[in-house]
Amino acid sequence: MRHGKKFNHLGRKVGHRRALLRNLSIALITHKRINTTLAKAKALRQFIEPLLTKSKSNTTHSRRVVFSNLQNKEAIKELFDVIAEKIADRPGGYVRVLRTGFRRSDGAEMAMIELVDFNDVYSANQDSKAGGTSKRRRRGGSKKKATEAAAPAAVETAVEEVVEEAEEVVEDAVVEVDDVVEETTDEAEATEEETEEKE
Repeated sequence: MRHGKKFNHLGRKVGHRRALLRNLSIALITHKRINTTLAKAKALRQFIEPLLTKSKSNTTHSRRVVFSNLQNKEAIKELFDVIAEKIADRPGGYVRVLRTGFRRSDGAEMAMIELVDFNDVYSANQDSKAGGTSKRRRRGGSKKKATEAAAPAAVETAVEEVVEEAEEVVEDAVVEVDDVVEETTDEAEATEEETEEKE
């Protein structure tokens, strides 16, 4: 009986399963994103996340431990030189599994597994969202008080802006009226002079 054995054997013997996960890991490290079945993607996530965590400490011992699992020098070099720098600040969850539908031939559920920090499109969307307000939970009553305090302050600033604009408009109107009065007085004086000369 196989009670308590929670990991997926993937229908393979131990050596075959280990070789499969090793090859999938090397492909993921090399290409940063691969397509496979959902079951293999989930098994790969369990297999590769500890290796990625180990790669964050770039020591000879950690390189040897990871090499014992992968057996590929190029993948080790890529993992410790390129990937480890990008995932240095991330405290786990280095890969993302996205379901992509079903395979036409046998109906197996397919998935795309990718390294989180190497998806530029998704990261750009997250950065734009992070620029806005962050989601925070708070207890009930403080939100109402904050909005009540913010409302009068907003009204005061709006009233001040309207008053300043009105003062500017009035000043402009006074200047225009003064200009018109000067022009009309000049014209009136000129017409008076002309009428005096004619008489």
